Amino acid sequence: MDLTDRKKQILKVVIEDYIRTAEPVGSKTIAAEMGGSVSSATIRNELADLAEMGYLEQPHTSAGRIPSPQGYRLYVNELMEQQKLSLAETQRINQALQMKMEELDRIIFQAGRAVSSFVNYPAYAAAAARTKTVTARHFDMLPVDERSCIVVMMTGDNRVKSQLLRLQLKVDLEQMPTLVNLLNTHFTGISVDEMNQELMNVAEQVPPQLFLLLSQTIAYAVDALEEASQREIVTAGASQLLKLPEFRDADKAHELMSFLADRKESLPMPEDGPMKILIGPENVTEALKDTSVVVASYDIGDEMRGLIGVVGPTRMDYATVAARLSGFAD
Repeated sequence: MDLTDRKKQILKVVIEDYIRTAEPVGSKTIAAEMGGSVSSATIRNELADLAEMGYLEQPHTSAGRIPSPQGYRLYVNELMEQQKLSLAETQRINQALQMKMEELDRIIFQAGRAVSSFVNYPAYAAAAARTKTVTARHFDMLPVDERSCIVVMMTGDNRVKSQLLRLQLKVDLEQMPTLVNLLNTHFTGISVDEMNQELMNVAEQVPPQLFLLLSQTIAYAVDALEEASQREIVTAGASQLLKLPEFRDADKAHELMSFLADRKESLPMPEDGPMKILIGPENVTEALKDTSVVVASYDIGDEMRGLIGVVGPTRMDYATVAARLSGFAD
């Protein structure tokens, strides 16, 4: 049974009033909010129909109505008016997301520093996506005004990236759904190189104003995906080497400390197993040939994987280091 316009209007009033007050909504309240255009008796009949159809619930016999999950779904799909974010709200969202990313970076840094202090050797920590190539899974665009919008991109590893874009030309907000559909149809599940190529392929399918916004969006997406594909690596405690007899030779100590500072991307990042121990020559990197590396792997969640490693002399206390590293990862 399809809902009449009047039933939809009453349902909308009930839901929005309940959202605002958290109290069951009665016929008199609805009649007042509808400006007296419908009688209370008619509204009571419509409420009974909506309850019978599953869109409303009545918590008590004499109480008003409250929305059901089915009612909320219809509201979200058809009745809800799309609101525009204010610039202040947009800034708050971006700041919150930025703070979240900064928190992750801070935790990684603190992890490396803490492990180094536990084992008295240099340590490193990293976070990376389980898949080496990160792609876009879904796009959405939230219009702010005619000259700005928020691009929201969910990546294949379930991270959400967003950016406020300042538009060079005014865009008709009614065309946004068309652009979102284009993004989700042509630019998800493909590499950044393929995204750039696809941008050229669809150039003739969209008007110039939309193509300019599409180009801005893809440029942001490519940068965000390339950044998401890179490992975040931090090192800590390199000065611990100076306390070890093996590195009393200043040149030898300087070589390894420089490696930890400038070439940390070459540190071992094993893909398999929770714990990996590489001893001396087992390290393929020349700078690590006289050292041993113990690496623990752990699950961060959201398809992210963390690594925490220790670099020390080949005479390190492997049992103690492995136990502490495993405990820290757990």
